[in-house]
Amino acid sequence: MHDIHYFDDIRPYLPEELPQAFDTLLADQKFINVIKAVMPEITLDQLSTIMHSCKTNLEFQQKLVYQFVMKIAQNATTGLDADFSALDFNTGYTFISNHRDIVLDSAFLCALLIDHKQDTVEIAIGDNLLIHPWIRNLVRINRSFIVQRQLTMRQMLLASKKMSEYINHVITNKHSNVWIAQREGRAKDSNDRTQDSVLKMLCLGGNSQSVIDNLKQLNIVPLAISYEFDPCDYLKAWEFQNKRDIPSFKKSQQDDLDNMRTGILGYKGQVHYHAAPCINDWLDTLNPNTPKAELFDIIAKYIDTQIHSHYRLYPINEEALQCLNSSDNSKLTTSHEYIESQIKKISIHNPDYEYLKEKIITMYANPARNYYNAIAGLQ
Repeated sequence: MHDIHYFDDIRPYLPEELPQAFDTLLADQKFINVIKAVMPEITLDQLSTIMHSCKTNLEFQQKLVYQFVMKIAQNATTGLDADFSALDFNTGYTFISNHRDIVLDSAFLCALLIDHKQDTVEIAIGDNLLIHPWIRNLVRINRSFIVQRQLTMRQMLLASKKMSEYINHVITNKHSNVWIAQREGRAKDSNDRTQDSVLKMLCLGGNSQSVIDNLKQLNIVPLAISYEFDPCDYLKAWEFQNKRDIPSFKKSQQDDLDNMRTGILGYKGQVHYHAAPCINDWLDTLNPNTPKAELFDIIAKYIDTQIHSHYRLYPINEEALQCLNSSDNSKLTTSHEYIESQIKKISIHNPDYEYLKEKIITMYANPARNYYNAIAGLQ
């Protein structure tokens, strides 16, 4: 068993490290500029007082982050709710979810758990998103642990093992919760699929030779996140065309910041979270002698089915699926105006209108297609 300081390069700040982290954050002008923009009603002295009154990371989330997230929910959604009825919360869970928004997927989850008087989650976040020092500092205060990218194969294996060991530590020793996306990055077309590599990583930190036993230690809960509207849909369509037309295209740091800002502030309509039952009982039904590659595939597909079957569908999802199935844009009876307005936001050289429209429609059709396929498979 590793000492907590073995994880110093990836773990959230410890409670005793918070005062220094607060001071560092409050001394960063870029952070101050962001605070002035998103919380203009609070003075820096008030902010400092609130921050330094927080003795734990959870208190920071409850006293400060919760207020900010609920303000976003009030301004940019028509409702935020969750169904956690399948869980008993007598243990720590590893929530594996589809990934819609870079920042808010985990932030909304934490706020909803606080509403349900439950512990929040420790959050897996890629270091490619930690563009500025203040962002890295803030997320580590906010119970995030770092997923290291851009490593050699050997470095990646060692980093994955350490992260897996840390997740095991959170679940088994801290008896807390973890959130991790089902794949690296968002599914740009909303065709949500769990990557085998995520499950393989989760197994690395277990103390058994059995894939099933190692995953059971983590109490995995598939979590379906359903946004009525994705404010980044037009940015994703912009990326699709750029990648089609420019083989060497790669998003810049500014593009990532634009995605974060748009995802946080943009209109999302209804937002619903639905936790499926913990998969431990189902894992017990699997043949432990199944070859590992096949086993990971079976488990990934089961998690997908659980996520897909617990989606909440909205009219735009149903209309988009009907449109794709019939190639008839008239099916977009209530969604046409919204999709047209999003396409108009796209700034690109030689915009391919039909291609961009098809990409956005597909983003909204895939959750419905996956939902109906999952329901049919469960019958």
